[in-house]
Order: sequence, then structure tokens, then C-alpha cells
Amino acid sequence: MTSHSRAAEALSPKIRYTAADFYRLSNGVYAASPSPDPDTAGNYVAERTGVGQSVDTADKRLDLTTSSCSHQVQVPHPIRGHSPHCCIREESSGIAQSFLESSITHRLPHGQDRNEVGIPSKGLGHCHYCCRCGRVSERRSSDSKPQRRSRSFSPPRVGISELSGLERIAIHDAFTPKVVAPAPCRRGEAPLENLPVEILDRIIAQLTLEVPQTTYTARKSDLVSCLLTSRSIHAATISTLYAHIIVRNSEAFSKFLGRITQLSELGYLVRRLDLSQFSSVGLKRTRQKNSEVQNLTSETLLRCLELTPCLQEVLLQEHIEDDIDQAFIGKLFFGLPNLQAVDFCAASSSSFVEAFSAVVNSLTPSTALSIRRMSLHECFTLPSLALDALLPCLPRLTHLDLSHTRVTDKALTSIPSTARITHLNLGRCAQITGQGVVKFLSEHPAVGAIIYLNLACDVSRYRLLWEVDVDRLLPILPSTLRSLNLSGAKVSYSHLPLLIPLTKHLEELSIGFTELSMSDINSLFVPQTALDDDSDVSDEELNWMPSTLYYLDLTGIPSVTQSALFSSSCILLSPATSPLEVLELSDKAISALKGSRKSNKQVGWLVQELGRRAWYVREPTGETQRGTRGRKSWKMGARWWGSRKVPVVWGEIGGLMGFYMFKK
Repeated sequence: MTSHSRAAEALSPKIRYTAADFYRLSNGVYAASPSPDPDTAGNYVAERTGVGQSVDTADKRLDLTTSSCSHQVQVPHPIRGHSPHCCIREESSGIAQSFLESSITHRLPHGQDRNEVGIPSKGLGHCHYCCRCGRVSERRSSDSKPQRRSRSFSPPRVGISELSGLERIAIHDAFTPKVVAPAPCRRGEAPLENLPVEILDRIIAQLTLEVPQTTYTARKSDLVSCLLTSRSIHAATISTLYAHIIVRNSEAFSKFLGRITQLSELGYLVRRLDLSQFSSVGLKRTRQKNSEVQNLTSETLLRCLELTPCLQEVLLQEHIEDDIDQAFIGKLFFGLPNLQAVDFCAASSSSFVEAFSAVVNSLTPSTALSIRRMSLHECFTLPSLALDALLPCLPRLTHLDLSHTRVTDKALTSIPSTARITHLNLGRCAQITGQGVVKFLSEHPAVGAIIYLNLACDVSRYRLLWEVDVDRLLPILPSTLRSLNLSGAKVSYSHLPLLIPLTKHLEELSIGFTELSMSDINSLFVPQTALDDDSDVSDEELNWMPSTLYYLDLTGIPSVTQSALFSSSCILLSPATSPLEVLELSDKAISALKGSRKSNKQVGWLVQELGRRAWYVREPTGETQRGTRGRKSWKMGARWWGSRKVPVVWGEIGGLMGFYMFKK
């Protein structure tokens, strides 16, 4: 390459210098810049480069900017938006109980100040001489008076034309990345294409975004790009693309139905049909207008089931309850042999009740449905006879959510003995009795290895578990139990000897609206003798096993107040209660804690709120901030604590499911 061609290349528009680079260039400093961070450079290119500007140009400008002026605008991190209208999504930050709601507003990521997203602060630090960022020069002392500029003053020129040809060549060579091109391979023989199908499927599945970050984010844009890569990648991607179908509006459902109608082979790839995030809100239509569009109706829903015979999971909810008719439910129960999970979350319309009752009343005792995970959460209008007819036909049941339904003791005992229930939600079921529940949990073989158990009740209307029931229940709970909700039960000081052994394997415990004092709550984490002033170490202290609780619900307990939490006799906020990180408290206590920001900072706790619920959360530090404390297999994809709904599918929490799990 001649000197003229090299100089011409140096003068190309790909290399641009700013005033921040004058000090380095004018002094002949040509240190090679470090290789750009692919993540940071990618974000910078996506947000700062224009049409026609190459990635190499953005990378070079990034290196020049970050290696010179200390006050240049930092490379911005992408600001994450909120989810669609009815979506409550968990935020994967270091602080527990962090959620994103549906309102489309932008916020700064946790732990970043305004400088990190390109908003400069004023009056901080020093810059190099002749830097035109508007701040004090390094050559001016901090105590010197500001000098008045001369009228003939003009900023120095730092254009590329001021440099000599040799300098331009040296700068170009210093900032040109050395890229070694890989050896060309034949078509269809790339290393990625030669991977086993099982590994390739797992790699491509990582590109699926279950819950988009913003309302208009394309959830499967990366998968669509993979379809255009090669034939082998296309074949491996198409199954992942159609495995989980999430429908958010009627137009999307119409497009999907039209596609599988044209190519019926695609319908055999569908494993999950998720309508839990469906809503017409945001389309500027009324409910009547949306029904006139005729995109999602009872006929099209039935047609969809007929074209997807290999369905395994179906998620429905209250926004489409009027379109769930008898033919659809019949096809769902009897026409899909591989069906394993069904969710009718909050469906309660009269048309749905009539259709559901007509189908389940036709079941016979010899009927065996293939469903393993069933949720009728908040289906409070279903009659008891419908549940009495349905539960005996679920011999493979593992997850059962009957919260706020009319289930009876008779229906519970009719569950087949072949079932292996690990997740059971009987919260706010007013027609069951404490005696019947205790008998079911102690004698029925299907609940011998239960993991999640919700027996909460509304104490303003009824009480499920009285003192006698609690005395019989606590000793029979298995060691496999990880989450226990006893809110509203008649738990008192006399039950502490039975409750303390459970804290050695429980990770969630709800004892709201009980009659415990602050001293009784402290004894769940340290022995009672350690709380006394006696200096002698007892045998109980020597043999004490620490608690495994991460979450403790103290809602409605009169003794739990702001002053009690900050008192010296309370140990809940101290490191001695680790790994405890979430306390769910009443509105009165939360309101007082919100006004005590200085005290919250001193103890290392903060307030988190979502809808009707509020938590007092320990701020993560050190290793706890980098860990995945909330990732537990029994949560089936949920990250945070205190869920009031049993998930029936594995995946990220979003849509109406997130609302009923953490907000209501």
C-alpha cells in the first residue's frame, strides 16, 4: 500500500476525532487502545450510530472517547421499559421483590446514577488542557481565581488536517483492530451446524424471550433471524419458534391460526398455548367491539385445538372466559391425549360455568384424564358438584390450585391415591373445614411429599384452623415442605415448640393475623436462652440449627410495628437471621417505615411495594448480591417470594399470572 493510499484511508469518514483527543494527539501519544467490550460496543452502536455507519467506526470512536476525557458522556446502558398492559414481571436485580408493572415508563437501572446513562453532572473532576467539555482544566489549581479570556481567544483546531501524514498513518494503525478471519468452510459444514440436535435445540431455545421488556418489543425477532441463516439452522429453529405460542391480542391469534391452517405440519410443533397475557386494552376497543372483530372466538379457539394435537400446556384466563364454550372444554379434556397442564385463572362468567359444569358432569368414575397440573384459581362461581366430579378423574395430579373456590372436604378425599401432589393451594376456600383438611393431609397418600401448601383464610369472614387443628397439623407436615402459609390460623405461643422445627427446612412461612409477640417471632431464629441476659451457654444454644427462612409474612400481627422492629430486643433486621431477606408487613407498619429513610439505610433494609402488598427487604451485599437466592426449582421459574398462586408451567412470570401471584 502506498503512502498516498494509506493517507487516503486515514482521511476516510470512518475515523473522527473530537476535542477530547487533542491533548493526546498533539503530544504524539499513540498507545494502542484496548479491545472494545462486545456488550458495551454493541449497546453503543445500537443507540449512537446512524444509518450507513459501520460497526468498526463506532468501536473506534468508543475507544477514543473512553480513553481520553474523563467527563465525556458515558456509554449508555439500555434502559429497560415495562411490560404490556396486564403484565407483572419480575425484575432480575439484586434486590428481592423487585417487579415491573405495565405502565410504559422508563427508569434508570438499579445501582446506576445519572452519569451512567449519559446525563452529565456539574462541577466534578478535572479535564485535560484545551478540552472543551466546559469544566476546569487540570493545569489550573483549585484555589486559583478564574481567568478572564482574551477577546482574541479562539479554541484550538484539532481537525485531522492539522496532523502530518506519518502521524495519521500511525494513528490509523494503532486503532485498527487486528481481526483474523476464520478459515472458510463448506456450505452446511459450519461448527454450529455440526452440533448434535439436542445441544443445538438448547442453544437456540436461549433466544426465546418469554416476557418482552417493552410493549412493542418483538419477542422472537432473534429466532426469526436464525431462520434465514441456513437450512440446518432453520430446521432446528422452527421447532423452538412454534413450541411456545404466546397470544397477546386477537390479531396475533388470527395470524397464528392462519399460518397453521396453511401449513398444518406447524401445528404439530406447538406444545404450549399461552393466552394468559391476552388483552384488548391498548387497541382502543370496547369489549363489544372486540367481539365483533371475530378473530378470537369460540369457533377459532376450537379450530386452534384441532390443528395443534400435540398440545401439552394451555393457559386461559378471565379475559376470554366468554369464548370458552362446552365444545372447547370437551376438546381440551378428551381430544388432547398429551395434555399435562391447564389453567382457568379467574374465569367466572355464567357461560363458562355452564360449559365447564356440562363437561365435568359427564365424567364417570372410570374416566382418567392425563392432566397433571390443574389450576382453578379464583374460579369462585364454579359449583361444588363440578369439583366433586372433576377431582376423582385426575390420577396423575401433581399441582392443584383451588384458591377461592367452593371445594369441599368430600372433593379432596376423592382425589385418586395414585396422585402425587407437591403443590396444593386451598387459600380462602370457605367450604372446607380445618378438621377435614388435617385429616386429608395426614391420611391421604397423595400428599406425602408436599412442597407448597397454602391454607390461608380471611379472618374477617371465617377461620379455617383453630388451636386444636394447628396442634394436629404441625407435627404431620413432612420435611419436603418448603412453603407454608398459615395466615389466619389460631397460632399462639404454645405452638412454638412445633413451629420451630419446621423453620429448619422451610424457605417461606406466612403466619399473618396470629397471636404471636415479637419475642415469640425472635425465637424462630435464635434459642430463647440466647435472648436472656444469662451469660451461660445452654445445651439448646450448642445444638441449635440455624433457620432456612428467606421469607416471613407478619401481616396483621399487632405486635409488629416500626418501633418494635427498630428496638434493641428485636433481631429480625440483624445478620443473625440470615438468610432471611423479605418481611411482608401490614400497611400501617410499611407507612411508618417509608418515612424512616435514614433508619432504613442504617439497618440495611428498604421498602418494596406492588399493588396491595408491601415488603421490607434486606439490601444485598457482597456475595448475596451476585447469587441467585430466589431461584428455586419448586417455584417453576419464579424468582421472588410470597407467591399466592401455584404456577402450572415452567417459565418467566408475566401477564395476569404475575398479577395474581404477587400483586393481589
